[in-house]
Amino acid sequence: MSNKTNYFSSPISDEIVKSIDQLNLPTIQKHHIRLLAHCLEIFKEIAKDDITVFDEDKLLREWCEKQSQKFNDKNFNQLFYEQMSSAAKKLNSFAQSIEKKFKDLDLADLINLVEQNEQN
Repeated sequence: MSNKTNYFSSPISDEIVKSIDQLNLPTIQKHHIRLLAHCLEIFKEIAKDDITVFDEDKLLREWCEKQSQKFNDKNFNQLFYEQMSSAAKKLNSFAQSIEKKFKDLDLADLINLVEQNEQN
């Protein structure tokens, strides 16, 4: 039996992860920020160059399908797509509310988004 761990690289940098870990926030909020940062970077990779709003449903579906093939689980693809699509909607809505382009969202914006969600 192998001692190797399955490891998937993250699209967010170690620097960003460390910055999030150092925030004076509850663990669940830090986790939420990490998830949104991860999704945001994936959406930036999937999307066309100069986007204001991430509205690439077909590209997201294809990307999720490709990723889900790694797990050999037929049900995973749809669930994965639904979760990624939900994150895209949340990030799009927030970007519009602060009058920023989707691709220009940064860590400070994600922190604000999570903090706002906790207050509501």
